[in-house]
Amino acid sequence: MSDDDFTTDHECAAELDASDPMADVRAGFHIPLAPDGSESVYLVGNSLGAAPRRTTEYVQAELNRWATLGVHGHHTGELAWEPYHELLTAPMARIVGGLDSEVVVMNALTVNLHLFMVSFYRPTISRHKIIIEQHAFPSDHFAVESQIRQRGFDPSKSMVVLSPRPGEQTLRRDDILAAIADNADELALVMLPGVQYYTGQVFDMAAITAAAHAVGAAAGFDLAHAVGNIELDLHGWGVDFAAWCTYKYLNGGPGGAGGAFVHETHIDDESLPKLLGWWGTAKATRFEMGTTYEPIPTVESWQLSNAPILSMAALRASLDIISDVGGIKEMRRKSVRLIRYTDFLLERLLGDRIECITPTAIDERGCQFALRVVAPGADGRRVFEDLEAAGIACDWRYPDVIRVAPVPLYNSFTDVHRFVTTLAGLLP
Repeated sequence: MSDDDFTTDHECAAELDASDPMADVRAGFHIPLAPDGSESVYLVGNSLGAAPRRTTEYVQAELNRWATLGVHGHHTGELAWEPYHELLTAPMARIVGGLDSEVVVMNALTVNLHLFMVSFYRPTISRHKIIIEQHAFPSDHFAVESQIRQRGFDPSKSMVVLSPRPGEQTLRRDDILAAIADNADELALVMLPGVQYYTGQVFDMAAITAAAHAVGAAAGFDLAHAVGNIELDLHGWGVDFAAWCTYKYLNGGPGGAGGAFVHETHIDDESLPKLLGWWGTAKATRFEMGTTYEPIPTVESWQLSNAPILSMAALRASLDIISDVGGIKEMRRKSVRLIRYTDFLLERLLGDRIECITPTAIDERGCQFALRVVAPGADGRRVFEDLEAAGIACDWRYPDVIRVAPVPLYNSFTDVHRFVTTLAGLLP
């Protein structure tokens, strides 16, 4: 069925599901329950991904190893804990478009952003500004502000905050590039999201990175809403650093371990300041407990502490599923189909009662939809609550956006149809 053949009836959704080559993958996930105990329409993977069924097996295996091996689990067998994070490196590198030497799973998102800003934000009296966006995720804003203060600068002078044009909801690519050029002589770092958490806008990371480098600044990205959602080429784009969480589209579980990228051009740069920990020193001599730091010749030299094994086991379960389905390229292929079907239903069944502030161009959006209720007499917050009560799991972001994300691994076209028809029934 082509996009031109979409219809608004349930049979169309059923037909799309029947022809979906990834349809069977859904059975490998636990779908959270609705208030009435039935399976929900879980459209909030942009906040917390659904649990893979094999996660129980992977985590239980490590609990069993702990119970039977104790401390010897660190160095015993193919799942030895000391190098356990290395099991995640290659599959994660494929997802983000990095070399194995550039990617590591460690810490948590904001911790990694701080570690990288220690290295890549090197302000001087003349070059001290950081570009961020007005609606940056609060943790990013706090991290940037605190890094500026820690270096003795004033955020009101050193933080360049980009806003959409009046009456617009998203940042224009040309305006971002213009801001970089306008601050060329004072700019130290551009720190933006890959996908904006509120609007779902995909930023042109390649162009932003090139523009930052052209004026002598570094480019770093928060990829929390991009990894596992869109195709990335961090190495090819020349991105200096990036950090992300793994509990959204990567289904690594609540508070799961974070991911990190540093471009290979910086790996051996001994001039970069860096916070050190024993897990970043040479593996061969790490347990000799010496105090001479010998950096691992990969991004692993930014590691501080040994890995959270149970969290990483949960993530490994999901990464194996992603590999099994053919990786991010195949996921994105289905995601684009889901996006277009959702667009069709929203237009046909809701018309001007709903405003989608997510960009329409497919290369400027991931799978998240940011929706505003604009129907006369309807209250957006109440509509969100009614959706939840009807078994549609979505989320509310202040001040007025309902976010939904049809995720290709476990969401179906029938999920989308049920969501849109439910929403249509709730609006005047």
